[in-house]
Amino acid sequence: MPTLFWIWLAAAFIFLIIEIATPTLVFACFVIGAVGSAVTSCLTPSYLVQIGVFAGISIVLVPLTRPLARRITKESPQKTNVDAMVDRPGLVVKTINPALDVGQVRVDGQVWQATADGVIDEGEKIKVVNVLGARLHVIKDEQ
Repeated sequence: MPTLFWIWLAAAFIFLIIEIATPTLVFACFVIGAVGSAVTSCLTPSYLVQIGVFAGISIVLVPLTRPLARRITKESPQKTNVDAMVDRPGLVVKTINPALDVGQVRVDGQVWQATADGVIDEGEKIKVVNVLGARLHVIKDEQ
């Protein structure tokens, strides 16, 4: 067996370890490309052909595996920390005025600095749209 065969197999093994550590299916494409290049190294001594086989297989497989990767990876079922604040109801405790950059809301018993697209008066119900640093961007809750 040529030396390049073992080099390609070592590269495939390294890519496999990386794929196991980061399950994105990108490095799995490199594993298959490296194995293809190892087989090619037995057929031709040209390292340029071997690199071409590696690049060709990898480039073809990466876009083909993306739908599979999206299907097998699922979004975390439970949002935590500030991600859990989105869509939560709350109450304005200090009038929100974007022109003056003031306003506070109470959401889940905690008081937060808040911003909005318009003025929202104290005592009105709100819904959190997103979190911007340590501020909540809110809208009036029409319910």
